[in-house]
Amino acid sequence: MAKQTVAEQFVDILVRAGVQRLYGVVGDSLNPVVDAIRRNPAIDWIQVRHEETAAFAAGAEAQLTGSLAACAGSCGPGNLHLINGLFDAHRSMAPVLALASHIPAGEIGTTYFQETHPDRLFVECSHYSELISSTRQMPRVLQTAIQHAIGQSGVAVVALPGDIAGEEAPERAIEHALVTTRPSVRPGEAELDALARMIDEADRVTLFCGSGTAGAHAEVMEFAERVKSPVGHALRGKEHIQYDNPYDVGMSGLLGYGAAYEATHECDLLILLGTDFPYNAFLPDDVRIVQVDVRPEHLGRRTTLDLAVWGDVRETLRGLIPKVRPKQDRRFLDRMLKKHTEALEGVVKAYTRKVEKRTPIHPEYVASVLDEEAADDAVFTVDTGMCNVWAARYLTPNGRRRVIGSFSHGSMANALPQAIGAQFTDRGRQVVSMSGDGGFSMLMGDFLTLVQYDLPVKVVLFNNSSLGMVELEMLVSGLPAYGTTNRNPDFAAIARAAGAHGVRVEKPKQLRGALRDAFRHKGPALVDIVTDPNALSIPPKISAEMVSGFALSAGKMVLDGGVGRMLQMARSNLRNIPRP
Repeated sequence: MAKQTVAEQFVDILVRAGVQRLYGVVGDSLNPVVDAIRRNPAIDWIQVRHEETAAFAAGAEAQLTGSLAACAGSCGPGNLHLINGLFDAHRSMAPVLALASHIPAGEIGTTYFQETHPDRLFVECSHYSELISSTRQMPRVLQTAIQHAIGQSGVAVVALPGDIAGEEAPERAIEHALVTTRPSVRPGEAELDALARMIDEADRVTLFCGSGTAGAHAEVMEFAERVKSPVGHALRGKEHIQYDNPYDVGMSGLLGYGAAYEATHECDLLILLGTDFPYNAFLPDDVRIVQVDVRPEHLGRRTTLDLAVWGDVRETLRGLIPKVRPKQDRRFLDRMLKKHTEALEGVVKAYTRKVEKRTPIHPEYVASVLDEEAADDAVFTVDTGMCNVWAARYLTPNGRRRVIGSFSHGSMANALPQAIGAQFTDRGRQVVSMSGDGGFSMLMGDFLTLVQYDLPVKVVLFNNSSLGMVELEMLVSGLPAYGTTNRNPDFAAIARAAGAHGVRVEKPKQLRGALRDAFRHKGPALVDIVTDPNALSIPPKISAEMVSGFALSAGKMVLDGGVGRMLQMARSNLRNIPRP
């Protein structure tokens, strides 16, 4: 029996860890690994056009499945291209293993052609980054990297010289059992008792929820009913907590709407559930605050805490609910629900007034129609910038839809690459890339990846020929917009030339039909929608204390514009308030 090479052993371990595909661009130092994948029927090599796409795709796959995903780059410039997508995956807590192929081992340290030091370069965006400099380090280094990625929910990087990858693996290499799932973390009884006492003593409790509430919707609703609490959310918490939520008061932050800001500031106990919400200017400084998070390093790094609770949101609430006395007074909850509805009533007019006849097309109208026409279990990937605004305000969560974006890292060009990873996990599920023209054109080459693999991703392109969010940042800072205009081609024509379905929409009456045709098309499709560049969702008040980078040092920020079906939800919740 022929001996295994290190590359073959590497690939076998990935398969044992549940990895089904490796995204990347081939290159000489990667050749032994790619060839090992070619001969292994349990794993596929996914050829993308840019390594940044590979990392974004792996990160999206990991976020959707909760399992380990993987990407690879060849030595030097190849693996350097991974770094932005890996930063995003790491900050999104996506378990991703990155193979950074390296120059020949004997040349390391001599400024060899394409030499970099990947084991150093990726330290900041990973939990683990190590170099395999000897065949005897396999498989322990790879196994250790996998355990870091899964156990700490983030990125691990293995740098492997191409010549070592092609060598024979040691005969008696130690392979231990791989852990591929995370355990639940339950707080101790002392912390639960302390939190229960604080809740019992409080008259007005507000819950503010982030992505850590995934899988805990039922527990959050039961707890909110028990303590009569309004429930607000951050952007990453929207898909997990807003649906079927009679306590919903909207979202806080730069893209916020509704009464979330008031609910967090007018309570006397604010409980942060599974959120590392970065904008501390939106958090109160004169109420008691508790934070519950599965990652202890998140506790207290955004605001001063009166109690820090280390644990999963679901396990924490399961232990907490029986300890808390039910509250009877709904006055604070009902007042916030009314404020929420009033706030949405006040902004919805900007969207509804004759938008079906206006050109250029209002992007709010596009997002609203998209929300209505997309499948109930669609996966939306969302470009950073104004697409974040439209997704936050118009996509209606229902417990089955997913929304993925670069919400923590804030990178451009994420939507199309993430759509690739999302579609590979399930070819039968509708995947929609909400792309801006700036982000799409940055990694437009990987539209060809959709065509090459016949991935039925639908790219809905909000084409306003500008970097809209950057213009907004400049305006907020008192600067004239400069360097933000794009001279764009007919993107639909480019899609058709590439072999995909492509249609350009310039009039509102064309929109719904164009989306329906794209969704019916069995392969990749692009709908290039010419939208109003002046629809920037400018804040109603611009303060001198506002600075670029989404910071707000004083007051509430509610962006002007519509809110789609959220107004219907708010009205329904208001009707359900018990009458005296």
